[in-house]
Formats: sequence, C-alpha cells, structure tokens
Amino acid sequence: MFRRRRREQPERAIEQEPAAPDRESGPWDADEPHPDTDRIDLGGLRLPHNPDFDVRLASVGDQHVGVVALYEDSSLQLQALAAPRSSGLWDEVKAKILAQAKHLEEQEGPFGSELTGEMKVDGAARPARYLGVDGPRWFLLAVISGKAAVDETIATAYIDFIKDVVVVRGDEPMAREEPIPLRRPSDPGAEQQEDEQGFNPFRRGPEISEIR
Repeated sequence: MFRRRRREQPERAIEQEPAAPDRESGPWDADEPHPDTDRIDLGGLRLPHNPDFDVRLASVGDQHVGVVALYEDSSLQLQALAAPRSSGLWDEVKAKILAQAKHLEEQEGPFGSELTGEMKVDGAARPARYLGVDGPRWFLLAVISGKAAVDETIATAYIDFIKDVVVVRGDEPMAREEPIPLRRPSDPGAEQQEDEQGFNPFRRGPEISEIR
C-alpha cells in the first residue's frame, strides 16, 4: 500500500487538525486542503490507489511525462502541464484537439466542458472523451478511451479516480505547457509498469495501441 509523502512540520502544527477541503472533490492542488488518503507518489502527480487499475508511466525519452491506467477494456491517460498564473489552458488545448480530431463534439461533463466522440487507433475508430481541468499554475488533461467512453458505469470508476488526483506543481519556473515531471514510486515493490513509447496527448491513438 502506498502512502503519500507527508511534509515535515513544526511540532505545534502536527498537533493541529488538518484543514477541511474547500471543495467536495478534486483534482486537488498539493497546497490546498485535500483528503489525506493513501496515494501513489509519482512526484508531479499523486494518484489514488485502486487495485483494479493497471497503472503505467508513459515516457518521452528518459522523462516520465504522463500516466496510463487500464481497466475494463478501457484506458485513462493523464498528463499534467505547467500553465500561466493568469489564465487556464483548457480552451486552448480543446482547439488543438479539435484541429486534429474532426469527429468530436463539445458537451458538459463532471469537470465542465469536455470533448466526446472517436479517436483513431491503428486505423479503427475508438470511443473517446477528453476532459480538462485548469488548476493554479497547472492544467490536467484526462483522455478516457474504449468502453468507458460510452459506458457510464465503467466511466464512473475513472471519474472518481481523477477526482482524487493531487497535482504537485512545485515552485520552479516552467515553460507554458511543459509537462510536469513524474518519477517512479520510491517503493521498490510498486506494481507500476513503464511504457517506453512516446506520449503525446494531442496525437490520436498510437500511445493507446502500444500499451494494449
């Protein structure tokens, strides 16, 4: 079982009760009050521990830039990007996705506006949902594909997973849309598998076909 790393605090602060979250659900910023539950610490992302999910790190070269979770003939891709302090990225990212994927429609979802339709995987159509969440100086892109994109029962497990993700932006300067770096869990027994193929949330399909 993985537990999220706790920050060292002064003795007086340890005696205080954690602040209650201001919202019912996330994704959470690491610096805001959020539920103190068991999570897999990947550095830039802390993921809820769901034993039913097969979670893999996606890489570009030697850098881990995203996460892929497999469940019930479906997949969830997660990538956290650095965003400007003054504005979010979702509207801009949606425009990029729509420029490449013509068979998508915009609708309201659990995190606001999302894109639904199909993506191409090895020349075949695959149901897909693109969800975006703008946070403080970060943006989280989630892509659900396969059966979960059209089956709400399966999708609920993925949505609940996304709602409990913690994004760790950090204080270091980062370029706009630069992937927030990830790392393998420090626990040597972690059941994580590494996908050595390139990860590009704006490219339709290839990263899905490589991990099936």
